[in-house]
Amino acid sequence: MAPDMGTAGSKVETVRGLVYGPSGKQLDVYRPAEASGASGAMPTVLLWHGIGPDERDILEPLARTTAALGALVLVPDWRSDAPDGGRAQLLESLAFVREEAGGLGGDEASSVLAGWSAGAGAALGVALRPESAAQWRPRAVVAMAGRYDLPARTTGTAPLEDLAAGHDPGVPVHLLHGTRDTVLDAQHSRDLAAALRTAGRALTLQEPETDHAGVIMTAYDPASDRCVPTTAEHAVRAGRLVAGVLAGVGGGEA
Repeated sequence: MAPDMGTAGSKVETVRGLVYGPSGKQLDVYRPAEASGASGAMPTVLLWHGIGPDERDILEPLARTTAALGALVLVPDWRSDAPDGGRAQLLESLAFVREEAGGLGGDEASSVLAGWSAGAGAALGVALRPESAAQWRPRAVVAMAGRYDLPARTTGTAPLEDLAAGHDPGVPVHLLHGTRDTVLDAQHSRDLAAALRTAGRALTLQEPETDHAGVIMTAYDPASDRCVPTTAEHAVRAGRLVAGVLAGVGGGEA
């Protein structure tokens, strides 16, 4: 692994382009450089991007910032335009993490499943329907700027409908959604939070003052039709908040 500087000033080691399953898709690995000589496994975060096909690179600022806080972070590509909407690739990446996290310095038992935008519903879907992942559940779900009244890419059913039908996520759900989000209104996360509370489930909801891209420490660039890294204060602040949640819940925080 070649060390790179993390966003927060700590050195972060990066491995790019690991093939994670039969689909041939790749993922990137981020972890704190000091973990090379450390004893004990790190909390592990599997972080899914949104609907743009093969956009693992846009999550690098957030992944790097999270790794600098002491977590192993894995960010896979997946394609929403695949015939199955990306389901097989998402679940392949999950199987890879369960099998390989230990060899990368992580702890599968303290894995956090996280997603942004379309990835948020996909992550929550696994917790609500663990049969989709061989009866596995993460330690916690972290869902950023998502929508939950549409079928999750991992399960084919809407998380809100699953909750109404009595399905239990079984783990804490941490929601983060920018108040300036004009792509997916923050009301989507508020509605999910209300449904979780009604069902008596453990959750947190935080609404940083940022937009859809800012919650992952990026800005949308119309010229490239992609999210790109940014130093805008609102996005940096929001990204640090999200990174703290990702690293914290993986380390055992409620």
